[in-house]
Amino acid sequence: MEPRDWTDGHVELWLPVLPDLDPDIEGAVTRMQKLSVHLRRVREQSLVDVDLERHEFDTLHKLAGRGGTATPSQLAADLDLAPASVTGRLDGLERRGLVHRTPSKTDRRRVDVELTAAGRSIWAGAMDELGHEEHRLLGVLSPDERKQLNDMLRQIMVVAEEGGGAHWDH
Repeated sequence: MEPRDWTDGHVELWLPVLPDLDPDIEGAVTRMQKLSVHLRRVREQSLVDVDLERHEFDTLHKLAGRGGTATPSQLAADLDLAPASVTGRLDGLERRGLVHRTPSKTDRRRVDVELTAAGRSIWAGAMDELGHEEHRLLGVLSPDERKQLNDMLRQIMVVAEEGGGAHWDH
């Protein structure tokens, strides 16, 4: 007999109430939602552990994703924020020594934002905790099963993204 999880009981509870319920769709959607909530909790705890606010992590993450250097306007676009909001974030991160602003090498009227060694370290610490949990969970699958799961989720996401109206956050 296969191991059971919370969702198995959830589906069994609702099948008599909703006879047209597809147990595989309900099970998959419920499991994806619960997994998303679980990973969000792990991420939030990792931020507490490294003493970062969510908005600070998001800013460091976008900066790291650009190789550690970006302009404030690039960060504003990446974060979907007004430039003034990014300035406030950068002020706080610079006070903590996590980023450093320097005059642009190409345009002296502008500044470049650089991730400091301390900023990279604190960002990486938060990423490591979440990465360990992702590997722990998906490690129950073989490499072929992980590829198959990824491919199937991509098929679903292509349809979801084609539906329009939704803003997909990275």
